[in-house]
Amino acid sequence: MTLSLRPWILAASVLSFSAFAEPGENTYKQVCAACHGSGVLNAPKFGDKAKWAPLIAEGQVTLTAHAYVGVRGMPAKGGNPNLTVEAFSDAVAYMANKAGGNWKTPDAKTLAAINKEIEARKAGLNKKQ
Repeated sequence: MTLSLRPWILAASVLSFSAFAEPGENTYKQVCAACHGSGVLNAPKFGDKAKWAPLIAEGQVTLTAHAYVGVRGMPAKGGNPNLTVEAFSDAVAYMANKAGGNWKTPDAKTLAAINKEIEARKAGLNKKQ
């Protein structure tokens, strides 16, 4: 009987560990860290206050929307086509906060503003092509 409990105990410990993660932390680790951990293509490194300061100054809605669509050397959705706006927004807030920002997990109003800015950004990019 003890052997049959081990997989459940392991699963419970993994689930409880991820329950303690900050919003956006898991997405950061799974998607964003590949570039923001090492600075690939001049991506601002995680926790680098100097590099993140001008990005944080753009504001949560603008930075999140532009990055979601793709900006500078960053591909849309951080290169993960299945990433939702909600998960992406949490990851951007997580990274900004670790570099000196004070952003909240986006609520419905902020997400609506981000989605509106995403559409405006896409429309602007389409005009340039």
